[in-house]
Amino acid sequence: MSELDADTIQRVWIVTLAVYGVVLLVVAILLTLIVREARRIKAGVSAIWNVGQQIANNTIHIALLDTTNHVAGGILQSAKGVVAATAAIKAHAGECPGCPACVLGPSWSR
Repeated sequence: MSELDADTIQRVWIVTLAVYGVVLLVVAILLTLIVREARRIKAGVSAIWNVGQQIANNTIHIALLDTTNHVAGGILQSAKGVVAATAAIKAHAGECPGCPACVLGPSWSR
């Protein structure tokens, strides 16, 4: 093998450093692009998360509406009972010459 002179060694080092610089620049550009894309993905995921939270907040009330419907059904049944009792009182008052004394007396409990 022949000996290398100083100029050849210097050229090899310069070429090596130039290749290193180019590789370093390419890696820096790629990492910058990755970071930028990661930030965009994070922003998209954040938006999806916020919409999901809003949907969850809206759908939690569906169970409460079911309870409200059951309570409203009970109120409707009670109202029908009140209407029937009121109609019975009205019918009794229309036929009974002694009302309201008969209602207030002991004979009403029949």
